[in-house]
Amino acid sequence: MSKVPNINDAYLDQSITFEGLKLDNRLIQSLKEQHFINPTVVQRSSIPLALEQKKDIIARASTGSGKTLAYLLPVVQTILEFKKINPNFKAEKSHDSLSSSMGIILVPTRELSEQVYQVLNKITNYCSQDIKSVNLSSSKMSETVINSLLMESPDVLISTPAKLSQILKSNFFSLDDLKFLVIDEVDLILTFGYKEDLWKISEYLPLKKNLQTFLMSATLNDDIQELKEKFCKNPAILKLNDDVINKDKSKLAQYYINVSEFDKFLLCYVIFKLNLIKGKTLIFVNNIDRGYRLKLVLEQFGVKSCILNSELPANSRQHIVDEFNNNVYNLLIATDDTEYIKEEDADVEEEDIDEDENKYNDIKQENEDKKIESSKKKNVSDKEYGVSRGVDFQNVSCVLNFDLPTTAKSYVHRVGRTARSGKSGTAISFVVPTKEFGKHKPSSCGTCKKDEKILKRIVKQQTKLGFEIKPYSFDIKQMEGFRYRMEDGFRAVTQVAIREARVKELKQELLTSDKLKRHFEENPQELQKLRHDKELHPSRVQQHLKRVPDYLLPEAARKNVKKIGFVPFHKQGGRGNNKKSIKGKKKNGKADALKNFK
Repeated sequence: MSKVPNINDAYLDQSITFEGLKLDNRLIQSLKEQHFINPTVVQRSSIPLALEQKKDIIARASTGSGKTLAYLLPVVQTILEFKKINPNFKAEKSHDSLSSSMGIILVPTRELSEQVYQVLNKITNYCSQDIKSVNLSSSKMSETVINSLLMESPDVLISTPAKLSQILKSNFFSLDDLKFLVIDEVDLILTFGYKEDLWKISEYLPLKKNLQTFLMSATLNDDIQELKEKFCKNPAILKLNDDVINKDKSKLAQYYINVSEFDKFLLCYVIFKLNLIKGKTLIFVNNIDRGYRLKLVLEQFGVKSCILNSELPANSRQHIVDEFNNNVYNLLIATDDTEYIKEEDADVEEEDIDEDENKYNDIKQENEDKKIESSKKKNVSDKEYGVSRGVDFQNVSCVLNFDLPTTAKSYVHRVGRTARSGKSGTAISFVVPTKEFGKHKPSSCGTCKKDEKILKRIVKQQTKLGFEIKPYSFDIKQMEGFRYRMEDGFRAVTQVAIREARVKELKQELLTSDKLKRHFEENPQELQKLRHDKELHPSRVQQHLKRVPDYLLPEAARKNVKKIGFVPFHKQGGRGNNKKSIKGKKKNGKADALKNFK
């Protein structure tokens, strides 16, 4: 049986093939070319409901379960069938009418829009003349190019809600011919603050009742109920997480480590310098400065890494993800600086709320006000950036929560980047005890203050799902020999050095444009200039820290070390031990300066 890439084997339904779902032969051919043989559980459940019963679909399915194809295949199949029946549909439209599309796919981030666009292109490889698509959120095309493509009435549009809302305001594009509306990663779209954009888009939707809607998410909550009432009519609700979760418990090993703020950096130095984690590691931090501080500290010891955050140009972000997936880099430091800010104050723990209903409502309203206020004040470089959800990081061996997320939901999305494609994975989370918070200001992060509370929520949530998070036991004394070196390296990474590194990184990435990329492809000897893991160099570079002396290593890890016993400073019984011959007299014709020093 052919292996299905990027889909966990636990989610496959081997009792049926894609051919059994009565799809167009051209789609079947493309799927076979991509080694997609058997549909997953969510695909097998949703595709017949969408094609045969024309149902709206609300699906909750875990990361890696194949939700993207679950909505793309019905959309493309129906458009192909419509064009068979109406071959002159576009020609019959009046030249004076506005351009339009038959399918809209809304996603929360640029990265995910590009990913969905690539998947759509692959499955329509043999029917590309009949299915035209445009990624409105693409950073590779200017506004002028996008507008010209929209004038040709593409069949499918992929966009973030904010971008589509902006296009609809321009009054040269309409949704009159819309047959499908897909909202992917619904919970994240709401978290990112796109609710107002969704409401504006709803005003442009056709009044006719044959619009088919797909709401896809890894979790379902009360907010989705509101979207259901707004966009759906009598939907089929698929909750598929529980069907397969017991098949996959052993794939993801989860650990937490109670550690002080400074010792987070010390642990990272030991782990990555001694290659204690095999394979690719994705490190999550909670703000941009934090990511650069960690990168610069690791650079002091010769450990290479690359940065991914909302400040970088969109082209660079996509290129970094692609190269990480192609195994160019083994260590990626990703800033999860969008999701946690909005959820930080909104997540109210049940045991912290008084049983009195009025008090509960007051707290809830207060948190809503905080949430709105924080979203107004927050200045994020790119609203459409997000890495903890949606982005398909491939073959990740370990997810390291350098900074613990501020919600249990965010934790699920982060650790979902590993243990995919039927492979095993490890999630390690650093937890700062409350009594340790704030003791080392330079290494401190404000979100760490609530680490212990967040850990309790995460443990409770994972227990409900049938998973276990274990404390990671190790002998911290074995790290003590590395501590003074880390202190030396950490002192070199000042706030000024971090600021300079951010500016330098931006300049480097802006130079890495598409034109330069094509130039380097023609001149491979200069390809080194395109790498994203180049050293940024703090102002104080200490080359000696890049080498780990054998005496710092645990005895079992030392190479070719022979025990030679005690070595005296002087030979026993020789003239050098005769005090009379040393004191005040010359040795080898020279005065012993140490013995005559007064």
